[in-house]
Amino acid sequence: MKKVTKAVILAAGLGTRMLPATKSVPKELFPIVDKPALQYIVEELVNSGIEDIMIIISRGKTLIEDHFDKSPELEERLIAGGEKKKALLDSVQSIAKNVKICYARQKEMLGTGNALMEARSFTGNDPFVVCYGDDVIINDEYPVTKQLIDAYDETGKGVVGVQAVTPEQITSYSSMKVENIHDNVYDLTDMIEKPKPEQVFSLFSCLGRMVLPAKIYDLLDKTTFNNGEIFLTDAMKVLSNTDGMVAVDFIGKRYDMGNKLGVMEAQVEMALKHPEIGEGFREYLKEFCKTL
Repeated sequence: MKKVTKAVILAAGLGTRMLPATKSVPKELFPIVDKPALQYIVEELVNSGIEDIMIIISRGKTLIEDHFDKSPELEERLIAGGEKKKALLDSVQSIAKNVKICYARQKEMLGTGNALMEARSFTGNDPFVVCYGDDVIINDEYPVTKQLIDAYDETGKGVVGVQAVTPEQITSYSSMKVENIHDNVYDLTDMIEKPKPEQVFSLFSCLGRMVLPAKIYDLLDKTTFNNGEIFLTDAMKVLSNTDGMVAVDFIGKRYDMGNKLGVMEAQVEMALKHPEIGEGFREYLKEFCKTL
């Protein structure tokens, strides 16, 4: 069985829920304290053994390319700063040293399935990870991507990262038909995107992380448009119905960076853990909460 070493990040969406900010800044680059959301995802992939990443972007998102590119003028200044600036220099150089990143552009906003097709030649016949660019999931000890890769290595089947959402949320997400294998690993035999209440299989929903076989592209070739888009979940549904898939109820805290509340939750919770400002921010919050 082939080792999973490639990943595709889908980051082409327009980010309309976060306008007007996303008119000029991709939501994937919104900072969580001092690090862009997308960098958290890339670091998760690197820490999970991924060696090559393709990021699918769209028109107006070249800032993403700039962020992960080398910046000679900035790096020269940091080098000139000596030991005082060493930590900052490491922070801007570390990603480029540890992984190869390339880009493809989705020319029309025709859905996640259409975006993924841009990576077909990049992933070839290898299994690969798919991440949604606005889902930041934090688990420093056991990265979520590594949790999914381990399940793939165990079963040889495509893997979906899931967590339970509320009954109110499930009709806006996807619903998975699952049966427990062991611990937090489940057989996945069916799924539905944005189900009506009577169509809900379970409260488990796919939340931004997958390991997929190359066969997914053949299934996407046969996937029809749904409300003007080609949904990746429609092809994954066929895969789950035929070959079967695996769902992992992943361990980690997810932040939806395409949602205003999710962005603020990420800011507050990660600021409390930040080595430079954590203590000061905690004291500020305690005092501020007294005024509510």
